[in-house]
Amino acid sequence: MVFSYKTRNEEIQKVQDEELDLLVIGGGITGAGVAVQAAASGMKTALVEMQDFAEGTSSRSTKLVHGGIRYLKTFDVEVVNDTVKERANVQHIAPHIPKPDPMLLPIYDEAGATFNMFSAKVAMDLYDRLAGVTGKFANYTLNKSEVLERQPQLEKEGLQGGGVYLDFRNNDSRLVIENIKKAHEDGARVLNKVKVVKITHDQQGMVNGADVQDVISGRNFHINAKVVINTSGPWTDEVRDLDKKDDLSDQMRPTKGVHLVVDKEKLNVPQPTYFDTGENDGRMIFVVPREDKTYFGTTDTDYHGDLKHPKVTQEDVDYLLRIVNRRYPDAKIGLDDIEASWAGLRPLITANGGSDYNGGGGSEKLSDESFNKVVNTTKEYLEDSAKRDDVEKAIQEAGSAQDSGEVDPSQISRGSSLEEASDGLVTLSGGKITDYRLMAEGALKKINKKLDNQFDLIDSKEYPVSGGDIDPDNVDEEIEKLAKQAQDKGLNEKDALYLANLYGSNLPTVLTYDEPIKGLSQRDSFSLNYALNEELVLTPVDYFLRRTNFILFIRDELDALEQPVLDKMAEFYQWSDEEKANYQKELAEVVAESDLKELKEDEYRE
Repeated sequence: MVFSYKTRNEEIQKVQDEELDLLVIGGGITGAGVAVQAAASGMKTALVEMQDFAEGTSSRSTKLVHGGIRYLKTFDVEVVNDTVKERANVQHIAPHIPKPDPMLLPIYDEAGATFNMFSAKVAMDLYDRLAGVTGKFANYTLNKSEVLERQPQLEKEGLQGGGVYLDFRNNDSRLVIENIKKAHEDGARVLNKVKVVKITHDQQGMVNGADVQDVISGRNFHINAKVVINTSGPWTDEVRDLDKKDDLSDQMRPTKGVHLVVDKEKLNVPQPTYFDTGENDGRMIFVVPREDKTYFGTTDTDYHGDLKHPKVTQEDVDYLLRIVNRRYPDAKIGLDDIEASWAGLRPLITANGGSDYNGGGGSEKLSDESFNKVVNTTKEYLEDSAKRDDVEKAIQEAGSAQDSGEVDPSQISRGSSLEEASDGLVTLSGGKITDYRLMAEGALKKINKKLDNQFDLIDSKEYPVSGGDIDPDNVDEEIEKLAKQAQDKGLNEKDALYLANLYGSNLPTVLTYDEPIKGLSQRDSFSLNYALNEELVLTPVDYFLRRTNFILFIRDELDALEQPVLDKMAEFYQWSDEEKANYQKELAEVVAESDLKELKEDEYRE
């Protein structure tokens, strides 16, 4: 189904002439998940996003679908249990996106270490049991020499060994757009670059829609809806402020996370790796191979700046480089080695204490006595000599013994919240990418109840996203079959696999857009033509940063592609010279920021 600026303009007209069942505010992963389930269940649905889909937060994650082993730092078994189940559900409905990628967990003997070899093995065994992981992906331990055989660059001092457990890599922005496309296919009016300016009410004072503005044309219009849900992530409180009758208090405490990208020749790791910072600060760092690059992060600091534009600071860079160069002392990575970067905000909820992105830490660490009791009880449970109740009791007792005090940014919960104001505005906030389907499912039950249970809600665990119509149990074979179709069109094996992994079961449709584009390869001509006609890409930045990963992970090819893509988009949209120059300037600014051009220039001036 065509999904382009033409359908966008048509739907802006249509959405003004109908009463919707549901208006979703926010086009990140949470809003996309709500929209796809609502539309599939037959609700008349619209979604508005003031930027591009996934632009705010959902394209700025660590790009993993976590099983949540970090939450076993404080033995938050329920969180891990929910997370691993949801990871399996996401892989089932979007099998071309999350891919299994076992994680290496080096264990160091140092102050503040999260695990020792014994507790790591117990945690991994519990993790596998909760996730139902067996066979080739079951966890195992490595001794020191085996860890160094895999990663000879790793710091040797204090290294005791390591563990390997199953985790999944992710393409966060692609997961959003595939949900968005499916919602549109099922009849939802899905509009990017449309901003809510006011929540409106009927004569009884109940929410009945919103006044919005088309950011591109500047035109204002009204959307009428029986139910309005706020899924705007870090902007949750700002959207509530647009509802003058919302009587709920502010709840968001966003934190900033930063990731840096280097060439794999500078830091060559064979698999994702997850380790303590070595600074006894309760945090852990990922180092992840991707394309021909390696990226690492994340920071976790309170954020009070512009929600639209979090930036990577020198302090962020210094922190990550210090840690990575400590763990990989021969790498000697400097600022000039950074090829790309990104900063994102986590929509954390202030009121929820407990496990955070890094799994807790700081003042709420378990005492050695409590920790050991939980570990030993869990080991007995895994050996079937203790009951689950015994584990829960040990965890409860350990939790009550934790220190109280002020919560730092690394201890705010990643939990979600579903609330309704007295005027009927529903707000779904918090959470993380792995939980998006489950969060949306809970919201849909509430929305359907407000609509007098008119609709038979779909089983979203069995409803594939766009591109997901492939066998989730045989993904590699299915992708290879799809890639063969691309090879039959003349692409080489590498390019064919690239497109098959990017588009999944949509690849046959992608291959129908075979018009050559001057200056672009056959692979990139297919990709851009499809993005323009079927993925509502409106700017070069949308294409290079969120429909593809050129800015972040294929930076080497980006410079040669910029002008041909800009020329094609100018022709497609019939931009004036001024409009084209403005989009070119925007792209240059985004690339320069990702390149950390300003920080590098400051260093040279010094």
